[in-house]
Amino acid sequence: MPELPEVETVRRGLEPSMTGEKILRADVNRPDLRWPFPERMAERLTGATVLQLRRRSKYILADLDSAETLLIHLGMSGRMTVSGDPLGQFVHEHPAQGKHDHVVFHMKNGARITFNDPRRFGAMDLMATGAEGTHPLLAKLGPEPLGNSFSEDHLIAALKGKNSPIKSALLDQHIVAGLGNIYVCEVLFRAGIHPARKASRISEARIAALVPIIREVLLEAIDAGGSSLKDFRQADGELGYFQHNFRVYGREGQPCVTPDCASGIKRITQSGRSSFFCPSCQR
Repeated sequence: MPELPEVETVRRGLEPSMTGEKILRADVNRPDLRWPFPERMAERLTGATVLQLRRRSKYILADLDSAETLLIHLGMSGRMTVSGDPLGQFVHEHPAQGKHDHVVFHMKNGARITFNDPRRFGAMDLMATGAEGTHPLLAKLGPEPLGNSFSEDHLIAALKGKNSPIKSALLDQHIVAGLGNIYVCEVLFRAGIHPARKASRISEARIAALVPIIREVLLEAIDAGGSSLKDFRQADGELGYFQHNFRVYGREGQPCVTPDCASGIKRITQSGRSSFFCPSCQR
């Protein structure tokens, strides 16, 4: 499932063709994805102008001049791609409509934005602009890791007395929004913390040090266009490249990248997910 860097990469890729532009027509080609679409979604989107594109955690939010906001979740295999952009940002002509092109936005500037989702685990919803705080998918999210409200004091307080493994704690969207399995593995390697260590057994100094490391890893991944493991592509159809910079994720059995470390990368399963780590560098 795309994590924060992949979603932010898609948001940035959509901006040139959507922000400030009118949706001449919205085609909604099925009644649902993971959940039913809102009533009259095509009608409510048609004619609306996109004022801005934002991101909250792993969700893209498109504020419209109709005083509604479109929520977009890519799910496991969802892609949003742009074709026919008259501004020259993208080189692709409009392709023939595919079997899994479930929602298509025809923009006034000539661009076409297509939401393709073979597995249909993605989602779209409409809400009143400004009502994100009460939306079921957004209401209980923690602070954005790249925002000012995510601080050393916040993380220390959130993890105090928490007996779950630090890996599980950082994946808790109530503690920090948008982190997923890939980037938590990479963060813990850089911090030298074993993924199975209880959060409550980690010193405040080491917890505080996680905050800049989390930001560093996420920003590097965004700069690389995210990570393409199987399904993810950027809005222009290109792959992300951060997977080439993985230090532990997916590298089971390979040598640790730390100079003079003789260990190989190990994998364990935590809550049904693979955790990759170096047994010598992470304690």
